[in-house]
Amino acid sequence: MIPDPKNCALSQMLGIDFPVIVAPMFLVSNKKMIVEAIKAGATGAIPAMNYRTVEELRTVIREIKNEIGGPFGINLIVNKSNFNFKEQLKVCCEEKVDFIITSLGSPEETIRSAKTAGVKVFCDVVDAKYAKKVEELGADAIIAVNKEAGGHAGPMSFKELIPMLKKECSIPVISAGGVGNGFEIREMIEHGADGCSMGSVFIASEESDVSEGYKQACVDYGKDDIVLTTKLSGTPCTVINTPYVQKVGTKQNWFERFLNKNKRIKKWFKAFTFLKGMKSLQKAAFSSTYKTVWCAGPSIEHVKDIRPLGEIIKQMRAEYEQG
Repeated sequence: MIPDPKNCALSQMLGIDFPVIVAPMFLVSNKKMIVEAIKAGATGAIPAMNYRTVEELRTVIREIKNEIGGPFGINLIVNKSNFNFKEQLKVCCEEKVDFIITSLGSPEETIRSAKTAGVKVFCDVVDAKYAKKVEELGADAIIAVNKEAGGHAGPMSFKELIPMLKKECSIPVISAGGVGNGFEIREMIEHGADGCSMGSVFIASEESDVSEGYKQACVDYGKDDIVLTTKLSGTPCTVINTPYVQKVGTKQNWFERFLNKNKRIKKWFKAFTFLKGMKSLQKAAFSSTYKTVWCAGPSIEHVKDIRPLGEIIKQMRAEYEQG
């Protein structure tokens, strides 16, 4: 019997009828994508870092609320590399977004503030130890980032990670990574997941504002063309193995590794590496040059053309029902 997508914990928590989060993607996610996700019965989130100022973040939250009634979230980087974290958190709580997704740091302050504001908090996790910690802090759900996720992937397969987290934790487990169509969404649900967070398959949507070159790369390349690089943020991050990536390599040089390990300066070097990497991605995402570093995960294997986001989700629904 096919699990009813409306009965999944993610659907129940947010009042949606298809348990999918259009994942927050740096530089890619935008207002148009969120609106179309909500129209399609799913939900979505945008990284706060996609906006230069907190007032721009506040404006887009209000615009989405005015345009469509439906749940959406904001993704916050909660470690020291995000110098605007406290202001971004304040805006999310004041504007009462439906949920916040925390990444790359302790969610304690976020959970404390969000609880007061009535905002749900979903936390990225890669193992049971951290998952139990965020549950104890009061997280509403955990996003289980497996080794097939785009961006900063985890170390485990979903077949290891989901059962482990379901056994160790009592809050909903949302699977992130390796899902590119409705068949795989259903597989995750049948494997115990309470919903899915999906990003890479939506990079090539018509609503995405990235360059046509970036979108076409998601069509032309596949799962075997995804590699890990530490050059962008110091933490392993998945990118498409373009000729430029092959030329510059994917590992930090000896001096960068030395700075990354030096106890006195590694905090500042990591922040510098992160900001430098984000600027590199930004340049590549919106312009067509030979210096292309495009973030994506293995699920681009399922991207065959550039289509409206609503059409992509509609096909996923049909595939889910086929089983």
